[in-house]
Amino acid sequence: MPHAAMASDAIRPPLMLANVYRPGIALEDYWVSEKLDGVRGYWDGQQLLTRGGERVAAPAWFTAGWPATPLDGELWAGRGQFSHAVSTVRQQNPGDAAWRRIRFMVFDLPAHEGTFSERIPALKGVVGRINQPWVQAVAQHKVAGPAALQALLGKTVKLGGEGLMLHRGASLYQALRNDDLLKVKTHEDAEARVLGHIAGRGKHAGRLGALLVELPAAQGKAARRFKLGSGFSDAERQQPPPVGSWVTFRYRGLNDSGIPRFASFLRVRDDMPATPR
Repeated sequence: MPHAAMASDAIRPPLMLANVYRPGIALEDYWVSEKLDGVRGYWDGQQLLTRGGERVAAPAWFTAGWPATPLDGELWAGRGQFSHAVSTVRQQNPGDAAWRRIRFMVFDLPAHEGTFSERIPALKGVVGRINQPWVQAVAQHKVAGPAALQALLGKTVKLGGEGLMLHRGASLYQALRNDDLLKVKTHEDAEARVLGHIAGRGKHAGRLGALLVELPAAQGKAARRFKLGSGFSDAERQQPPPVGSWVTFRYRGLNDSGIPRFASFLRVRDDMPATPR
């Protein structure tokens, strides 16, 4: 499969980023939607970009008639179809058959000056004017409280969804990571950059034993390095994620030094540009 070249000078779009939901959040302040497991897509009014700033080579028909105003959303192939979404978005020579399975699920209008509650009807209007079946507005609704949120989370995951998103109704669109946007999942996950490969021993002799990865510095915390050794298939141990790539892993809290506990590899984060070691 041909891949789009990773440009070293890509400029990341100014995206609103999510924190992790914590008990005690005032849910009446938030709208709830499904967390879609695809590739973040940002239409800047002229071209479609990944969150890493790489241009998406979508077919001309896919973005025909899109407005000059920015759209923030997810390039999504359906529940459980993350791999198809990633492989399609990364194609340098887009194929119609693959792209016919992709939907652009729009969840925000970055340039709109109103609150999120005001942006919801405006977004529906924009999507309605685009009038293409593969461009859809993400459904937003309210929940009664924590018990209802957890029930909805359980139902969504049981049906193959990844989790939920909470968006504060009174918030403006800001290119920040804060509590205006929250993700609700049955587990915690994060991204780390691959620094090296550690050879396996015993049953893993001759192939990958673990990845040496680094969590980037964030929120006043220094970058942290650790070994990621579980969660890999036999094929992934034979051909591990390359140095410089980004991987997503699951974990259960942090130890006293800030290292993720019970970290397990989930997948390569192909929508983030590789960085040199």
